[in-house]
Amino acid sequence: MAQVREIPGYLTPYIARQEYDKYTAIDHAAWRYIMRVAGDFFTDHAYSTYLRGLAETGINTERIPRLEEMNACLNRFGWQAVAVSGFIPPQVFMEFQSLGIMPIACDMRKLENITYTPAPDIVHEAAGHAPMVADMDYRQYLINYGEVSRKAIFSWEDIELYDAIRQLSEMKENPTATDLDVENAQRQFEEKAASISWISEATELSRMYWWTVEYGLVGSLEKPQIYGAGLLSSIGESFHCLSEDVTHLPMDVSCVHQEFDITRPQPQLFVTPDFTVLSEILEEYAATMAFRVGGLKALEEARRARTVTTTVLDTGLQISGILQDIRVDLDNRPFFLRYSDGVQLSQDDIQLEGHGREYHAQGFSSPIGRIKNLNICPGELSDTDLERMGFRPGQRGRLEFASGIVVDGELISSTPGKRNRRLILSFRDCTVTQGMEVLFRPEWGTFDMACGDLVESVFGGPADRSKFVITRPPRQLPRQKTNHSDARAGLEEMYATVRRLRESNPALEVLAGELGSIAGMLSTSWSQDWLLRLEILELCANRSLRFDFLDRLHGELDTLEASSPMLAEVIQRGRKLL
Repeated sequence: MAQVREIPGYLTPYIARQEYDKYTAIDHAAWRYIMRVAGDFFTDHAYSTYLRGLAETGINTERIPRLEEMNACLNRFGWQAVAVSGFIPPQVFMEFQSLGIMPIACDMRKLENITYTPAPDIVHEAAGHAPMVADMDYRQYLINYGEVSRKAIFSWEDIELYDAIRQLSEMKENPTATDLDVENAQRQFEEKAASISWISEATELSRMYWWTVEYGLVGSLEKPQIYGAGLLSSIGESFHCLSEDVTHLPMDVSCVHQEFDITRPQPQLFVTPDFTVLSEILEEYAATMAFRVGGLKALEEARRARTVTTTVLDTGLQISGILQDIRVDLDNRPFFLRYSDGVQLSQDDIQLEGHGREYHAQGFSSPIGRIKNLNICPGELSDTDLERMGFRPGQRGRLEFASGIVVDGELISSTPGKRNRRLILSFRDCTVTQGMEVLFRPEWGTFDMACGDLVESVFGGPADRSKFVITRPPRQLPRQKTNHSDARAGLEEMYATVRRLRESNPALEVLAGELGSIAGMLSTSWSQDWLLRLEILELCANRSLRFDFLDRLHGELDTLEASSPMLAEVIQRGRKLL
């Protein structure tokens, strides 16, 4: 059995606690309905791993799973689960996933949203994502995806759009939200989506995730099966996704150009022949990303993003911050970089001592490239080379780059790296110039010069994430939400009674009396509740019982069916299981 991983400290602010007592009897009934309907449909239409995976990941039909039970099962596959509440930032989600940790949103969707909710919930995570981890090739794709996506560059527009999506999704699940609240959140989301000026790597990778992990189909184009968690947890959309109304496309890297709308059914879906193809397509895309290609193209991606990225020089020095300025020569080779705000300097994803955000709070800038006349990287300068330039104890020296940038000051320290290369040269009383332009003045303090010639890689986020928080943590610890309301307390109690009667074996007289009383209260006070009516009919059908009030319940369900297409679908699918 795989050991439970220690969760990095910078991720713990996003972890919630599953508060099992917050689930109401209605929540458990909704879970049970979803799982029973899904089991009936997915026997024929889900990928073969799914139904087996439900049992192997600790999920049963009767009640919402406990996270500790799921964790014990997931650990067999080298994975573990943590509880979260609602949306967490995409960067944080991918960080968890790259570690083989599955964030499980512990909130439960409202009964009104039983067929689909855009907000992450326990149905989506536990009944959608977790079971597919039982497939070896699929879980390898998840790990591969997490490792690639944590390197992706997010833009500031991505972050603003995420906030709008989160607010809209949570508003739709908020039992106290008005129609106007939802409309306002919908409008804000649409405005943010329409204002996106460019498509980042992170956005394109999110599309790949959507068309695979969330809404993927596997098999043949003619008769695909469902494996995406968004479909497996949506008893409404999964029912329709295999129809001729939905276009089925062969899975390839072009999926990163296909937009999606989380608030509406998808008009097209991608079909992969098997899960190994997903990893191949991911690798095809990864080969084009900034962390693989490096150079000016990668730097321009980072500058455009206006978010924290990490530039990796050929000496191994990592510069993490918001890239503000790039200067290039006539051959388009970068020779000067400037970063704003707090900057971190690292090697091998470990922050160098004394070079954290606090020290470089005002930003960081440095020339890069080769030294004039010597034609070598500054990281390759020997002590003899430096002495020839005048850098002796207590004396000023002069270092000139091929680009024309001149560093003039007293060398006070050199930070060593690997392979006998220098990472940083630090100067006192230093002036840095390019022609007549002054790039650094002595009164600004110590000048720490990055040693490097080429930009080998640029990736999203900081190098040492334990020392450089990648997103603003929640203002308060996340808490699981509840669907309980005092106004529905009586209805919740009736749901609990029906569950107790189903799980026990009361005398016929007791059963008839309690069910008859509940049926009467449904008729007089809860005319819109369809699920408890179905539960009563199911209980009686399973025991071959015939009571006078059952015909009335059927008639009330007929009326509800006629009132809306959504109710017609869920009631008919529930009746099919009686």
